[in-house]
Amino acid sequence: MGKIRVRDLATFSPDRMAKVAVASTPRVQLDLYCVGPGQSQKAHTHADLDKIYYVLEGAGRFSSGGATETLGAGEALVAPAGVEHGLDNPGPDRLLVLVVVAPPPSH
Repeated sequence: MGKIRVRDLATFSPDRMAKVAVASTPRVQLDLYCVGPGQSQKAHTHADLDKIYYVLEGAGRFSSGGATETLGAGEALVAPAGVEHGLDNPGPDRLLVLVVVAPPPSH
């Protein structure tokens, strides 16, 4: 696998957050979340997956383990396995988030 131009993969949908598969190996998955103003990822839990959110552009509210943090470009949040997590973009700008999941989900 060669160089990946992540921002070139950004795809926004008017009705819901877009999740773009960037790359995957048997041990890790890399996704790009494209979150428009007012869009969100409902809080959920993975029993055996760790997730790292890294904000590329914009700002949003990220929850992990019941706490909520506002993250902007260059900031990250780790959601360990078993911890409820999610995000929302209150706007007005688009939110672009690089997401690392390890190990990759089996679906």
